[in-house]
Amino acid sequence: MGWNSWDCYGAAVNEAIVRQNAEFMAKNLKQYGWEYIVVDIQWSEPTAQNHEYHPFTPLCMDEYSRLIPAENRFPSSAGGKGFAPLAEYVHSLGLKFGIHIMRGIPRQAVHAAAKIKGTDKTARDIAKTASICAWNTDMYGVNPEKEGAREYYNSLFELYASWGVDFVKCDDIAREMPHEESELILLSEALKGCGREMILSLSPGSAPLDKAELFKQTANMWRITDDFWDDWKLLYEMFGRAEKWCVHTGAGCWPDADMLPIGPLRQDYSKDDYTKFTKNEQITMLTLWSIFRSPLMIGGEMTGFDEFTMSLLTNERILKMHSNSRHSHPVWRRSIDGNEYALWVSADKGGGTYAALFNLGEADGTVTVSLEDLELCGNHKVTELWSGDEVGDVGALTVSLESHCAKAFYIV
Repeated sequence: MGWNSWDCYGAAVNEAIVRQNAEFMAKNLKQYGWEYIVVDIQWSEPTAQNHEYHPFTPLCMDEYSRLIPAENRFPSSAGGKGFAPLAEYVHSLGLKFGIHIMRGIPRQAVHAAAKIKGTDKTARDIAKTASICAWNTDMYGVNPEKEGAREYYNSLFELYASWGVDFVKCDDIAREMPHEESELILLSEALKGCGREMILSLSPGSAPLDKAELFKQTANMWRITDDFWDDWKLLYEMFGRAEKWCVHTGAGCWPDADMLPIGPLRQDYSKDDYTKFTKNEQITMLTLWSIFRSPLMIGGEMTGFDEFTMSLLTNERILKMHSNSRHSHPVWRRSIDGNEYALWVSADKGGGTYAALFNLGEADGTVTVSLEDLELCGNHKVTELWSGDEVGDVGALTVSLESHCAKAFYIV
């Protein structure tokens, strides 16, 4: 549970923005379990302006082919301090600090035959120059079979550990299977051997389902979708993705439905940009992410959140479902009176059952769900989680739902 700078600032986030969001989280959200502050892509690029990348632009790099923060955007990194001062500040607030990286080694290091720490091999010796990202020009892949490759990745995570990094989002990797599988394994081994505990998040999606066991052995979370934005079509499609991946959640491994595009978004283009999701759609999103147990990473500029947005992120009953759900899966997805609905269920680790009913159709409607659909016999005490209303001692739920909305229930 945390915040990532991509949805609101693209490649252009700076230290002041990171600090203001960290301060907001510490004051308003930490008590609800929110804890990670993650700086997304191209923090080494001095001239980054928005969500578009500058092709083949020079990046800030140390003598060992490792990218470092651009001092004009992250002033506390001056003098070779890297992200250590910013991470220390985030930690002082009781939060954790994360960064985005791209798979591979900087192209500029390869072209300059730059040094690699711990070996006499150079960046040119370990580069896999035919392995390039389709949407960003910063890096070449690394050939794990080359001498010096392991030393490079070890030196990367040695640097990140010295900065105090708690979370690494590695991009251009999750959907690059099977051809970059060995590089993922090498990177994961370097992280695990660096001496500091870090979460490893893999992007972008869609990660291939047939590599689920590889992801569970190498990472903590991996994207099951390409970039997720405030578009109902993308939210509707997420139900199918979650259905396929739900059997792989748990025990420190989390299929990732991507960030929550709520509140002020795309602030690098306009300060007036706000999520295009309706309130009902935002409730549906938080309900699905929570019962499915996706990581919850806030995408909006938090200092601009309104009362409704805060209510989404501070509902302790919904967040308890996110924390306590086990064995989540869809029960059915069907048309009722010409309108589409979906029913999900999960077990509460402390006892009881969670259920979530979604109206995926274009019309408001009322449906009755027998608790026998959840394999629960007899009558049970039911509480609706968003409202806190106690439904009563019942054997069936009669639920009225507006279009694109959801309700969630705790049943004992």
